[in-house]
Amino acid sequence: MAGAAQTGTDRAEHAPQQPSLRQSLSIQRRVLGALLIREMLTRYGRHNIGFLWLFVEPMMFTLGVTALWTATKSVHGSDLPIVAFALTGYSSVLLWRNMPGRCIGALWSNLSLLYHRNIRVFDIYAARVILEFGGATISFATLSLLFISVGWLKPPENVLEVAGGWLLIAWFGGALAVTLGALSHESELVDKLWHPFSYLLFPMSGAAFMVDALPKIAQDYVLYIPMVHGTEIVREGYFGTRAHAHYDLAYVIPFSLVLTLAGLLAVRWVSARVVPE
Repeated sequence: MAGAAQTGTDRAEHAPQQPSLRQSLSIQRRVLGALLIREMLTRYGRHNIGFLWLFVEPMMFTLGVTALWTATKSVHGSDLPIVAFALTGYSSVLLWRNMPGRCIGALWSNLSLLYHRNIRVFDIYAARVILEFGGATISFATLSLLFISVGWLKPPENVLEVAGGWLLIAWFGGALAVTLGALSHESELVDKLWHPFSYLLFPMSGAAFMVDALPKIAQDYVLYIPMVHGTEIVREGYFGTRAHAHYDLAYVIPFSLVLTLAGLLAVRWVSARVVPE
């Protein structure tokens, strides 16, 4: 009995200790940092301007759309400057649309990473979401400063409101990306449907119009689309009272919460079924 008790004591002493919350956060930070570096090197390499393509690429898209809208004098249903209107609109589109595009199918190309015990399925999606958020944010901020410096754009009237709307769009885009990324590992139909669906969502996302310019019946329907609320908030922060914004935080925040929960449940379900290669 004494020997058995001693053996139990020895096992208790040699059992691995659970890391503290601080240690877990430190491990998580290192894992995400390593995945971000790996993703940048894999996607952009070390040649030419390397990882700078992370925000140069969305800048080129936004500049192209801005130039096109300016040259064609596109009608957007308000007296807001077309350059500022295009910048706030298309930058918002890149934010919510690129995240799911990068997460769909991401797990298939990174299955070998799951052999590392500290890397989880969610980490792979989180790294890609963070990378897309960083690229779109740097692009938006850089172009804003550039346009302000050359006099094409006035400084935003409420920077905090712009940031709040931007983060709201990013929250929705990130939750959608994680959900679709997890589901795409089980069905390639997600990849097939997302690309045409994202293009159909673009004209309804609030990028090319203000909700106030639409007929009342159209306003009621378009406000069911979550990213419209974030875009309206960004423009209200930029233009102040010149932009009569329509948004409902009591709708878009619970919607994003439910979508986040759905994404986490989908990731948990996929994590239990995935087989590392």
